[in-house]
Amino acid sequence: MPSSRDVVFVDGVRTPFGRSGPKGLYAETRADDLVIRVIRALMRRNPNLPPERVDEVAIAATTQIGDQGLTIGRAAAVLAGLPKTVPGFAIDRMCAGAMTAVTSVAGGIAFGAYDVAIAGGVEHMGRHPMGEGVDPNPRFLAEKLVDPSALVMGMTAENLHDRYPGISRERADAYAVASQEKVDKAYADGFIQRDLVPTATRSTEKGWGLATADEPPRPGTTLEALAGLKTPFRPHGRVTAGNAAGLTDGATGCLVAAADVADELGLTAKMRLVSYAFAGVDPEVMGIGPIPSTEKALRLAGLAIGDIGLVEINEAFAVQVLAFLDHFGIADDDPRVNPYGGAIAFGHPLASSGVRLMTQLARQFAARPDVRYGLTTMCVGMGMGGTVIWENPSWEGAK
Repeated sequence: MPSSRDVVFVDGVRTPFGRSGPKGLYAETRADDLVIRVIRALMRRNPNLPPERVDEVAIAATTQIGDQGLTIGRAAAVLAGLPKTVPGFAIDRMCAGAMTAVTSVAGGIAFGAYDVAIAGGVEHMGRHPMGEGVDPNPRFLAEKLVDPSALVMGMTAENLHDRYPGISRERADAYAVASQEKVDKAYADGFIQRDLVPTATRSTEKGWGLATADEPPRPGTTLEALAGLKTPFRPHGRVTAGNAAGLTDGATGCLVAAADVADELGLTAKMRLVSYAFAGVDPEVMGIGPIPSTEKALRLAGLAIGDIGLVEINEAFAVQVLAFLDHFGIADDDPRVNPYGGAIAFGHPLASSGVRLMTQLARQFAARPDVRYGLTTMCVGMGMGGTVIWENPSWEGAK
């Protein structure tokens, strides 16, 4: 039997994210073309990697239909110009698709089945709204297996507010404003642009364009402005378009490799995988998913939350992040949490977001040699959570 090998995150990139809909950046751009841009960028940024050494391409999409279907990992690999000897597959774990793509190939690398793999995700929510073409089994409701609200993500967030009465709408709005401010600062400091792939856009009305920055962020957002927004999921509710991630289009991808192979090929390891875990929760409160998945990942790693110096948590809804922070005794404004901001500002193109978290954590590791461990975590539709714990190769204590 092969012995387990260390797995490292070599590089991560993404397209700029666009707002979904007929006026969004990618309204007339194919989903698979977004993935192709990402794969080509990874290969271009890592010229020491011979294309034939890529052993697998795992690409996630939540709505596997149309230009997000056709086993998109394989289709995008061929279209991106990788050798036809390179296989690929598609993954669906809703919001944690790209995260699961990474953990899936990482397991193969640790086992010895792969040396190097590409993992990522895409979601074109403008072309393919969440739930397009699905046919939920009537037993879910007829046998009361889930609450009717479980299938509407915004309603699950309202349920979380019910469960955690200390998380008010005002507190969620304040968190949302802070996220917008952090993204604005991260852009001003040049941290985000380094891993964005300029992406061609097509418009019948405007002609060709080039996306070089995220479209969803709203710098200058104020508490007063958020307080005036409607609550679409419940009368007098607490979840609004301002304290939740918007509908977004975009793709992400990363290179994952065995540590010894990365050394052999001259590829720089930006993070080392320590542990990962997924957990299930009641679907009607899916936002608490990151709590048990993080507890499990910490247990597997032999670590405590106090050992974690950086946290990248997906901001599907502010209430979901705040529930996580409260559980672990972390302040709303703790500088360890989403230093560059999060999905409330960037947007959340479902299956692709996990790798955005990883790419941002890798950037933070490089700038923070005082930090040894970080984690990426997210809630997942249908009642799940996912967490990956990483170690910083630049940690000054290792020298």
